[in-house]
Amino acid sequence: MTKVRDTRRTAVYEAESIVRKMLDRADERGLRTVEVAGSHVTLPVERRFASIASVQDYIDAVLGLDWVIMRWERAAVPVRVRARAGNAAAHYERDCATIALPEHRANTAWAFREMVVLHELAHHLDPQNPDDATEGAHGPAFVDRFLVLVGEIIGPEAAFALQATGITAPAGPGR
Repeated sequence: MTKVRDTRRTAVYEAESIVRKMLDRADERGLRTVEVAGSHVTLPVERRFASIASVQDYIDAVLGLDWVIMRWERAAVPVRVRARAGNAAAHYERDCATIALPEHRANTAWAFREMVVLHELAHHLDPQNPDDATEGAHGPAFVDRFLVLVGEIIGPEAAFALQATGITAPAGPGR
C-alpha cells in the first residue's frame, strides 16, 4: 500500500514548540498567567524527568490510568523507553513498542519533559496498523489523542494553548 503523506507534521511540531517555550518562560519567570487567543490562561506546571527510568515509570503510570485503559486498546501494550543517539528528535518505534529519547547532552534534556513524552505516547496509542494507514502519523486522530492526553494529564490550559497555536482536533463524539 502507498504510504500516506503526513501533511500535519510541521503544524503539530511548531505548535508543540511554541507551547513548550511558553511553559519554559512561565517556569523561568514565575509568571504562569498569559494571554492566549484573547483569553487569560494560567499555565500548568509541566513535569520534567531526570532519567530514562523516571520516564519509564511515568509511562507505566499513564498507561495504567483507568480512563486511558478504557479509551485506547493499545494502553494494554507495554511501552519500553530507551535512550537514543543524537539530540535532534524523539521517536516512537511501533514494531517493538519503544519510545526513544535523546539523553541529557551539554546540560540540556529537551526531550525529558511531559509534552514530548505524551506526544510519543499518542503515537503508541494509535490503533491503526501503519501498513494500512488512512491518514498521516500526525493527522486528526493523532491530534485528538495528543490533545486528550495533554488536556487530562498536564491540564486543559496546555491543550487550549496547543489548539490556539495551530493544532486542530476533529469535532464530534468522544471529544
